Amino acid sequence: MSSQENMQRLQLLEQNVQAINMQKQQFQAQLFEVESALKEIADSSNAFKLIGGIMVNTDKKSLEVELNGKKDVLTLRIDTLEKQEKSIKDKSKKLRDDIVAAKGE
Repeated sequence: MSSQENMQRLQLLEQNVQAINMQKQQFQAQLFEVESALKEIADSSNAFKLIGGIMVNTDKKSLEVELNGKKDVLTLRIDTLEKQEKSIKDKSKKLRDDIVAAKGE
């Protein structure tokens, strides 16, 4: 591969890392909201849920189950994104090292 192709590939990998970071931040914000909601309903005897802009009284236990399910999914997505991010960063480092070595020749 030419040095120019390696540089383009490196830029693409860095863009992928940025996109993954943005997704991860969105999921982390959602996770924070879910965890906050779980704390709020833990201290309350009543539970409410927004449905189409209307707040409806709902069963506390079923809402906890739903929120814990969302929490599990978000945690799994964040873990997956972190693994993808690490893999891409490792590839970027190797490619960067290859580029530096090629320039040194």
